[in-house]
Amino acid sequence: MNLHEYQAKDVFRTYGIPVPAGRVAATPGEAVEAARALGGSVWVVKAQVHAGGRGKAGGVKLARDLDAVRSAAEGMLGRRLATHQTGAEGLPVEKVYVEVGSDIAREFYLSLTLNRERGRIALIASAAGGMEIEEVAARTPEKILTANVHPAAGLQPYQCRKLAFGLGLQGGQIAELQAIAVALYRLYLERDASLVEINPLIVTKAGHLLALDAKVNIDENALFRQKEMAALRDPAQEDPMERRASEHELNYVSLDGDIACMVNGAGLAMATMDLIKLHGGQPANFLDVGGGATSERVTAAFQLILSNPKVRAILVNIFGGIVRCDLIAEGVINAVKNVGVRVPVVVRLEGTNADKAREMLAKSGLTIAAASDLTDAARTVVSLARKAAA
Repeated sequence: MNLHEYQAKDVFRTYGIPVPAGRVAATPGEAVEAARALGGSVWVVKAQVHAGGRGKAGGVKLARDLDAVRSAAEGMLGRRLATHQTGAEGLPVEKVYVEVGSDIAREFYLSLTLNRERGRIALIASAAGGMEIEEVAARTPEKILTANVHPAAGLQPYQCRKLAFGLGLQGGQIAELQAIAVALYRLYLERDASLVEINPLIVTKAGHLLALDAKVNIDENALFRQKEMAALRDPAQEDPMERRASEHELNYVSLDGDIACMVNGAGLAMATMDLIKLHGGQPANFLDVGGGATSERVTAAFQLILSNPKVRAILVNIFGGIVRCDLIAEGVINAVKNVGVRVPVVVRLEGTNADKAREMLAKSGLTIAAASDLTDAARTVVSLARKAAA
């Protein structure tokens, strides 16, 4: 779960991480009042969306008077901001963050995330602040500095100093970086974060470190014990279909194709999508109904994938281990009858009670294509999708 910048900076403040003064606004008038209350002569107006690349997309504006603050807010609020991370459809801008302008001498990148290869939290820093870290990694990987934190020892002062020296910091700036890094590490652990990022972390002309931006992602699986963080969720920034899926405990990701997939198990779902691609089709989604799938959940899954107007065929691929295939077949039959499925459905069932499930599908009187194996299922559904598109 992602936080908005203004929310992340509020969290930063509770951990003593220095950030510029700022206020959130939902109307142009509120933005002007925020700037007036903050004082100063230069402000930055930032669109609040869950995406990077806002500056390049016109979502960050410098304002040197109150009229410019109002104009910037009017140009953002009530519109959709499209960045390289959102796609062409963009995300709705319902709030802006008005912040006092900062005198920037240098910019850095600083973050904490999980190094899955090492199984440790990694503190990552780079002198190339303000840039996309993926771009830095691809073009100038030598600019990325990393310290992997041992879980028993925690983040050590020498690791922070080593990164500070690598960034070219001097004097009191080294202690400031260490304090910020330690605070970020505490935040990461205590709030069950999957990513904490400052880009850029700046050195002001006065020589002090300041978090000019803030990004915090919370592990979805930990939200049950992070009530305060869960309350900050903004559904408007999430894919509506993915949000509906989570309400039914379905793991769903929207894709750009026209063949909907309903599978139990993430690994099998990936393999299913790979085979669809191999035979010339395009998956419309990743959908894992889970090992404990029920008839009701299958019906909900059908309703979800059919709400995508691009879907021209559906592939149901179930391996019955914990879940019984006959329950899945019951769900498929109910869904086709009750939901009003108007596109071809291909079903491949193997495992517990698979024979009974196939018999139920055969006797249902519905137009459901049964597949003998996964390759046959992929070929069949790709062929049916092409016919539907013709």
